[in-house]
Amino acid sequence: MKTLRIGSGAGYSGDRIEPAVELADKGALDYLVFECLAERTIALAQQARLTHPDAGYDPLLSERMRRVLPFVARGRKPGQKRLRVISNMGAANPLSAAREIRRIAAELGLQGLTVAAVTGDDVLAQLNPEQLLDNGASVGELGDRLISANAYLGAEGIVEALSVDADVIITGRVADPSLFLAPQLFEFGWGQDDWEKLGRGTLIGHLLECAGQITGGYFADPGVKDVPDLARLGFPLAEVDAEGLAVISKVAGSGGRIDTATCTEQMIYEVHDPKAYLTPDVTADFSGVSFSVIAPNEVRAQGAAGRARPRTLKVSVGYLDGWIGEGQISYGGPGALARAQLAREVVQERLKITGVVFDDIRAELIGVDSLHGFELGSRASGEPWEVRLRVAARCADKAEAVRIGNEVETLYTNGPYGGGGATKAVRQVVAVASLLLPREAVTPRVHLEDAS
Repeated sequence: MKTLRIGSGAGYSGDRIEPAVELADKGALDYLVFECLAERTIALAQQARLTHPDAGYDPLLSERMRRVLPFVARGRKPGQKRLRVISNMGAANPLSAAREIRRIAAELGLQGLTVAAVTGDDVLAQLNPEQLLDNGASVGELGDRLISANAYLGAEGIVEALSVDADVIITGRVADPSLFLAPQLFEFGWGQDDWEKLGRGTLIGHLLECAGQITGGYFADPGVKDVPDLARLGFPLAEVDAEGLAVISKVAGSGGRIDTATCTEQMIYEVHDPKAYLTPDVTADFSGVSFSVIAPNEVRAQGAAGRARPRTLKVSVGYLDGWIGEGQISYGGPGALARAQLAREVVQERLKITGVVFDDIRAELIGVDSLHGFELGSRASGEPWEVRLRVAARCADKAEAVRIGNEVETLYTNGPYGGGGATKAVRQVVAVASLLLPREAVTPRVHLEDAS
């Protein structure tokens, strides 16, 4: 039976590059997939594109392509196994991303590569003012604060790009598992309504989409869940057959671990209802999934199912929502906690005296109560000798946000003794909300860039 080897080259925008290169070089892959978009990531990319029309794609796109395109070109030579790359690193600007990939291929002297961009996810112009977001606001209420609206596309556009023989496919907002489902659909010829196989293929995509998480990243807990050689964590690959059954593994000799525990944790990650995991391609059912170890760092995944896909597509809407002003300062040595507590009281009182206007504020002692709050934090035994005060507030006006950090900085000479390492910052808030659109309103389109 025909099998397909699919590797995961990234689990988020800023992920490591070396494990992807290792997979491209030694993984005997058919496909290498880079999953690099979070909801806020694409909103920030849209914001960047407003300033620079050619910007808006992943900041590591160029470096990643420079490192893996030689392996794509190698696979084009007689006797070599072909490798193709799929990624949503196009973010807010897949067309510019495709042109950049073509430029890099030319710079490296790699001829004969075809790059395809999949667009159609940008639906900002298709929204109407009356539509409601999941936060209760309407599109119209956002006014000129609205910066982006991207629908979650499925595998359809990528399959079309594969059918025209693209070597590299770059997309905008595509659902994470759909990036991995697309080559299965294309290679095995599954029907668009073969819900059972689509459910199985979606499980594989979900297991791979976060890269190092299934090989021991975001899993390690010393003495409880040990992970060997975490500094050289290998990224996962799946060998999938035409029935959608797969073995999850990694390159031999790479760091990390793959077993039933790592696979189970990744399967339930970000899944609200295992019986109804909604994607643009299928409503997947993971409730019957089982994992079995067949060799060290090799786990068989089976038991996924599926039923008809949703009639609507999720749309991620990005909008500007004020500013965050922040200031931090550290206290150390005997009495550090008492001095940091006094510093916090001083800043809070100063903000009242000077009339700083804010919507929300946090004044916390990192290492004491910033994670668990005052009640649980106060139960810790012993006196900390290092405490860092952090005061952050969300303000509608940037000038007000600036005053937060300034007030913390004045503790240098106007607060308890021994304060040091003060920092201050202001950043604009890009908030994200969601709505649903009928899938008929969204049409993926494929654009080809010839790198020959």
